[in-house]
Amino acid sequence: MDLSGKTAIVTGSARGIGLAIAKKISQAGARVVISDLNQETVDDVAASMVGEAIGVKVNVTSAGEVEALFARTIEKFGRVDVVVNNAGITRDTLLVRMDEKDWDMVLDINLKGAFLVTKSAAKLMMKQRSGRIINISSVVGLNGNAGQANYAASKAGLIGLTKTVAKELGSRGVTVNAIAPGFIETEMTESLPEVAKKQFLDYTLTKRAGTPDDIASAVLFLASEEAAYITGQVLAVDGGMSIV
Repeated sequence: MDLSGKTAIVTGSARGIGLAIAKKISQAGARVVISDLNQETVDDVAASMVGEAIGVKVNVTSAGEVEALFARTIEKFGRVDVVVNNAGITRDTLLVRMDEKDWDMVLDINLKGAFLVTKSAAKLMMKQRSGRIINISSVVGLNGNAGQANYAASKAGLIGLTKTVAKELGSRGVTVNAIAPGFIETEMTESLPEVAKKQFLDYTLTKRAGTPDDIASAVLFLASEEAAYITGQVLAVDGGMSIV
């Protein structure tokens, strides 16, 4: 799965799943744009890539900053071939205890951010008549999860966005797909109580947590020519959790 000559933007790529995706895409030959909230961090991550890469500080909830991200990418690399909407946060609590600001923040970053990035990507990819947009959803967006009403709503919304944009861009040579990770070992999940981790594993057929590299491998496939005839789909990378 060779991405030589391609340019990829990965949001939220300073750590965790986003970092693993950026590394995998870079190793496949793509030029990578690392985007996250801290300029020094994204510069350091870009310097660690095996191929050509730049770091761009971006708050994905800001339309102006997202537009600047794409302008900088075009200035440096001339095109955008792959976009991975990975930026996301959690603010977990039961619905009756959830603050409105925590609802708004999760929806803004996880869903509005993906909308703004996808909108900018679509304009360029339609002109190119080629491109790959890959959204990182969640098994929670498929099945829901107690204590994550905001997160589940944002990730379910991302699936709806994926299918709609796939219909709008399919005739222009642009594919749009989503990946729904299950329980993945990251800094975010490391902070979960042990009882919660055990519960997730009990519902995972493989009886192990996934790794960021498991998700990155799926992204690489969807970004490649091997996936040229796949669009509007949701690939669950969850050890079977979504079918239990």
